[in-house]
Amino acid sequence: MDADYELHPYTSAYLASLRAQEDASVNTERTYAGRIALYLSYCVDHGFDWAAPSMRKLAGFLHWLVDEPLPAKGPRAPVKPRYRSKGTANAIAGTAFRFLRYCALLDESPVSAELAAKLYEPKELRHAPPGYDRGEDGQFSTVDVKTIKFKIVVPGYEYLTDDEIRQLLDCATHARDRLLVAILAVTGMRIGEALGLRREDMHLLASSKVLGCDVAGPHVHVRRRQNANGALAKTRKSRWIPVGEDIGGLYADYQWERDRVLEAADCDIVFVNLFAAPFGQPMKYPSTYELFQRLAKKAGFAARPHMFRHSAITRWRREGRPDHVIMDLAGHVSRQSMDQYTHASDQEKRDAVNQVAALGKSL
Repeated sequence: MDADYELHPYTSAYLASLRAQEDASVNTERTYAGRIALYLSYCVDHGFDWAAPSMRKLAGFLHWLVDEPLPAKGPRAPVKPRYRSKGTANAIAGTAFRFLRYCALLDESPVSAELAAKLYEPKELRHAPPGYDRGEDGQFSTVDVKTIKFKIVVPGYEYLTDDEIRQLLDCATHARDRLLVAILAVTGMRIGEALGLRREDMHLLASSKVLGCDVAGPHVHVRRRQNANGALAKTRKSRWIPVGEDIGGLYADYQWERDRVLEAADCDIVFVNLFAAPFGQPMKYPSTYELFQRLAKKAGFAARPHMFRHSAITRWRREGRPDHVIMDLAGHVSRQSMDQYTHASDQEKRDAVNQVAALGKSL
């Protein structure tokens, strides 16, 4: 927005294109809007035209992102300033670059084609990611990469062992929290999918025919909807995921706990606020992440919602489940999406080394 609170027309057009052309989720659109607003504000504060920045100005924006302290979060914010990581800065700058490149394609655009061409450079994929399709003639072997970015070490993805998940269940003092931990651990669903669950999705009896569902055994349905708490299933295709009888027991415990909060009676969302205002309203992302921070502090190790997804998919792959089954359970559309969810346990690595050592002794 400008000083008169007029929406930025080119940003609005770009966000609309995400909805219409890329079928992006509401959460993606919200994230991109914030990143572009950050870029536009930087341009105003540093006195240059957002549509005609020099490469030096863009490099300055990238470095500003990691040098500028983040704003404090409320009165209880820590005294020590917080800063963005280089990876976060790369993501924000990348969104700004895509926005500028989009604007260059518009009729009578203030962004020149020359600038758009400078933002990216072609790079040949000498070592393509596992599952990447180069095309029959190698036509997809060259990709566009940002000309300005930080070189960073890609961090490893974290997951939770079965023992750690059990510890987190023991640390949860409320039935609602135990159910949420168990649902994430058993189904591997994304946190947005869990927070978007409704009572009608919980089919936890041996037969659900009375509910008009022919799926046998206890299971939950994951459906993409617009929810009041902003929770959104990333995948548009609906799916169902089997669960054990223990989930039914945890759900019954939670219903008894929930029924004591009268404000929750009319809410169809499964996970609602029971212990802090607004009572009975659907849980949102911020409060959910705070919950897992508290559980992690009690347990003494990191525990974020997405780590449960890594744990479930890793467990299924170790058990030798077929890829197409895991893809359906996880809501993945390509095998390449699963590669990041494979983790070697400490014991597996130790066994592999011992096997090689034993082989050497026998020679």
